[in-house]
Amino acid sequence: MRNHLSDGVTGFRRSLLGVAAIAAVFTAPSISDEGVVWLPTAYAQGAIRGEMGRPLQAARDLIKAKRYSEALAKLREADAVPNRSANENFLLEQMRASAALSGGDNGQAIKSIQALLASGRLPDSQQAQYAGSLASLYYRDKDYKDAAQWASRALRSNPSDGAMRSLQIQSYYLAGDLASASREALEDVQAAEKAGRTPPEDRLQLLANIASKTGDRAGYVAGIERLVAYYPKKEYWLDLLRRLEAKPGFSNRLTLDLYRLRAATKTLDSPNEIVEMAQLALQQRQAGEAKKLLDDAFTAGVLGKGTEAERQKRLLALASERVAEAPVQLKQAEAEAVAAADGSELVNVGFAYTGLGQFEKGIALMQQGIAKGKLKRADEANLHLGIAYLRAGQKAKAREAFKSVSGTDGTSDLARLWMRVA
Repeated sequence: MRNHLSDGVTGFRRSLLGVAAIAAVFTAPSISDEGVVWLPTAYAQGAIRGEMGRPLQAARDLIKAKRYSEALAKLREADAVPNRSANENFLLEQMRASAALSGGDNGQAIKSIQALLASGRLPDSQQAQYAGSLASLYYRDKDYKDAAQWASRALRSNPSDGAMRSLQIQSYYLAGDLASASREALEDVQAAEKAGRTPPEDRLQLLANIASKTGDRAGYVAGIERLVAYYPKKEYWLDLLRRLEAKPGFSNRLTLDLYRLRAATKTLDSPNEIVEMAQLALQQRQAGEAKKLLDDAFTAGVLGKGTEAERQKRLLALASERVAEAPVQLKQAEAEAVAAADGSELVNVGFAYTGLGQFEKGIALMQQGIAKGKLKRADEANLHLGIAYLRAGQKAKAREAFKSVSGTDGTSDLARLWMRVA
């Protein structure tokens, strides 16, 4: 099942911590002139022996000079000192993490940060920061499973970290754990909706893409509908409406209604499709609608040029002629509709009046027809009534009419999507 969405990767990658940001977590040690090293009081207290202090001092200077590989080599000398204390080990790994991060040695950085976390010497305030650094490093190494694990640990200590939350969800997705990615993304979407906020677009994109990957057509369409609701972009509407047209059971009779919705969502811009919509409208005695559509397309420069220009002009002339004839023809059709046994023709005549801009008269006739009953297509009648109300600027009444549509031939789908417009 193909889709036209971004998978959300770009949005998530913007949240990935940079190397400089990670390296900034690791503070430089304090080293005295005598070569005695003191750990920052936030981590531990106590002196470091001179045989450790000297290579550490040299490594510190090399790090400041941005000679990271040499700094790591000097730290290996410190690593060879026997009987190191817990404080000495902590400082060694802290400096090694800083040099490895700045020098691009992610593997060594990961080992050192894990050692720091396992030491038990980090204050609670630093646990999430170090775990988050590991998550970012694993992500950079494309180890998405471990990235998700460490992001989850970081979030337990700092659940409000939006960047880490994004990294966690994207790591689940890239690791192939689509169930976890979907669960967490949906949780964020529902939390935003419950709080009256607009859900993040990348979460909605991810949900739709997971549905697409797993062959969940209904879930994909539901995801696109959510995107349309919050981010009514042209590409989302086009994807949604094309899928609706291809949906099993969608009636060909509703092609004009589908075009109407495309026109309302500004996704009808192909000259051929505009011409087809105008022709269908003329066939269904909607001369006013056809002429307005063509007038707008000519004004916008979409029609009236190229090899089809003359044909398009003839179609506009025909629509103009039909509009001129409409008052007499509709008056006669109205009389016949009033005398008819059912209200179907009253609805059709009323809808034609609304296409001419006579909304009050047209809507009244449509209501009269629906009240008369025995309609051939009641759902279609209410769909058209909703469209008429919306074109007349009566959005609340339009929504009421759309809510009453329950047909399984595509009318209820169209009505639900018109609600997004209303």
